[in-house]
Amino acid sequence: MKLTRRNFLLFLGVGLAGSQLADLALNSSSYSSAKIQEKFTFSPFKPVKYPIPLAIDRMPPEEQKKQFEKYEVKDDLVLPEGFEYEVIASWGDKVGDSRFGYNNDYVAFIPTEENEGYLVVNFEYISPIPWLQTYEEVIKKPLDMGVLASLKQGEIDVFAMADEQPAKRKFQQFFEELLIDQGIGVISVRKEKGRWKRTYSKQDRRVTGLSGWKDGHYLKATGPAVAVFKKKEGLGYIDGLGEKIIGTFANCAGGTSPWGTVFSAEENFQSQVGEEVMADGTSFPPSSLPVRGTDGQGNPFGLAGNKYGWMVEIDPSNPNDYGTKHTWLGRYRHEAVAIWAEENQPLAVYSGCDRTGGHLYKFVSEKKVVNPRDKANSKLLERGMLYVAKMNPDGTGQWIPLKADTPINPTPIENLVGGLLPIPNPDRRKGGIVNVTRQEELDQFQRQYRRLGDLYVGETEEEIQGAILIDAHFAANVVGGTCTARPEDLELSPIDKSLIIAFTAGSASEDGSPDKTIFSDEEGRVYEYGCLMKIKEKDNQPAALTFTWEIIGAGGFPAMGGMGFANPDNIAFDFEGNLWMVTDMPTGLLNKPDSRYITGAMGNNSIWYIPLTGEKAGLAYPFGIGPMETEICGLCFWQNTLFLAIQHPGERNGIRQDMAAETREFSIPTTDGQQFTQTRLIPKGSNWPAKKPNSPPKPSLVAVYPPAQ
Repeated sequence: MKLTRRNFLLFLGVGLAGSQLADLALNSSSYSSAKIQEKFTFSPFKPVKYPIPLAIDRMPPEEQKKQFEKYEVKDDLVLPEGFEYEVIASWGDKVGDSRFGYNNDYVAFIPTEENEGYLVVNFEYISPIPWLQTYEEVIKKPLDMGVLASLKQGEIDVFAMADEQPAKRKFQQFFEELLIDQGIGVISVRKEKGRWKRTYSKQDRRVTGLSGWKDGHYLKATGPAVAVFKKKEGLGYIDGLGEKIIGTFANCAGGTSPWGTVFSAEENFQSQVGEEVMADGTSFPPSSLPVRGTDGQGNPFGLAGNKYGWMVEIDPSNPNDYGTKHTWLGRYRHEAVAIWAEENQPLAVYSGCDRTGGHLYKFVSEKKVVNPRDKANSKLLERGMLYVAKMNPDGTGQWIPLKADTPINPTPIENLVGGLLPIPNPDRRKGGIVNVTRQEELDQFQRQYRRLGDLYVGETEEEIQGAILIDAHFAANVVGGTCTARPEDLELSPIDKSLIIAFTAGSASEDGSPDKTIFSDEEGRVYEYGCLMKIKEKDNQPAALTFTWEIIGAGGFPAMGGMGFANPDNIAFDFEGNLWMVTDMPTGLLNKPDSRYITGAMGNNSIWYIPLTGEKAGLAYPFGIGPMETEICGLCFWQNTLFLAIQHPGERNGIRQDMAAETREFSIPTTDGQQFTQTRLIPKGSNWPAKKPNSPPKPSLVAVYPPAQ
């Protein structure tokens, strides 16, 4: 589908010219006070030079070939002329009694008073090459070379070792450091002379992947899955901690509630603990996922897999709050959250599962919101229902409840791009999942199991509901939830409360694949490089059970009808109501001249600005380009500042040695599709943020400032 400027604006509910976006200081899912906002002045700006020609360049094809014949990639956060950035915190910096973690992702700002507040930051995972290269220099601790040598030999079941065995303690010490570098961080900041500075308050703290293991700072849980956690006996592994939970990790995107708490999404937890569960919701034993390289981090500590893959809520103003996992929001590879809190309406919480074939979900509370800014709204998450979205090819959709009496009705295999659907193992005594590739297998499954409750067991209705929520993704697969193209972020539009979703990639994998009846254009081409969708609830009600949806464009070259980017990821609305977006092109494809993937031609991951008012409304402008081998995350606006998380510099090549660089040639299309050759100079590895020869690359949180007024 060709993304036109008019379609894009109609999609977002605004007109082409003269549109007025009144009273858009706040998104309904943001916590702030309009009276302490400064005038937002990030535009206008001169766009940065992007690696390929764009429609906004307004150049004839022959001029494009000349202007883009050569291109130099920078190992820096490249911003428009006059804009500057400062590093607020980097991996290894002190945070409370711990350190700033690795691969910072979601960023939230929670104000406390004028010019002061908390920055809450997610830490997603560690990138083994730069983490190991730079650990001793950054953290000032020695790495155990014996442990590293053992990890190269293959899988190791540390959990099975005797507690008194010295090797077990050595492995635990190593993996403890990996898990410390994940989780959530709270840091206090104050604005002084126009710049944000850390204040190192008593509220500064870390919630790590092992919080509670030694310090007693366990995380809490609410909802039906708690009944499963409390089991004394079950079909699978039980950690004996009841409702207490050790740590949070794989913390990717998130969201901010109107009542001043932050939600942190546990995404790719399956790399560290078992994802598959038994029919009663209990876990597979830790030995089922041994240590392998730096994966399997839960194994040495006996972590129960069913306690990870949740949405975590934390109140940064409460120094004793180490997070609550709300199990009514479901267990899957969470990515982002949008909260619709409207007076006298049920609370609606949207989230997506960022896996190939992952689903879009909505929780609706049993009780209604009284005051959207009341912290008691957290209690609304303790009772309600979780729904999965089913999208129909005609642009309509329904929310299907994940409860015991919901009929089994999976999507036909022929509708899926990869022809594969993972479902709960029909042999419920064994638990886990199987990958179905033939429609006959699905038909047999549907004859064997008529409703969702037939698949899960428990002594009470609550235990059965808990087991369904623990296995939410696979339960959603068999009730007909639409398999999507990896929903990486979603936001409620400040204009009309429609849900804006960024789907990052329409490819297939062994995890599943998207429904091609939904995620293909009129000519049957799958949106391989991502797309944007709008969902509008019936009668604009948060508790509606039907909706309409529309895809308004896709990633790709301008000559393909795209806007010039690929793999849209985090999105955000600024305080003027304009849309911002960052990309998540895979590290291994960045600056790779491979004709099979257009992403290599698009250089490093980037930041885009799409104004929604004025003469430039609906056009996309590259605002920034990230350092080498990075992903840009966060997108948090506050008081004329854009906070960004710069993740995994040097992820593939590690430390840039002696300013090494290489030259590669790319076949680049003009905006009308004519191919030409570009010579590109590309740094090898990274020295960001210090930018000094041979300095260690460090994930960092930065503040971006506009030119002085």
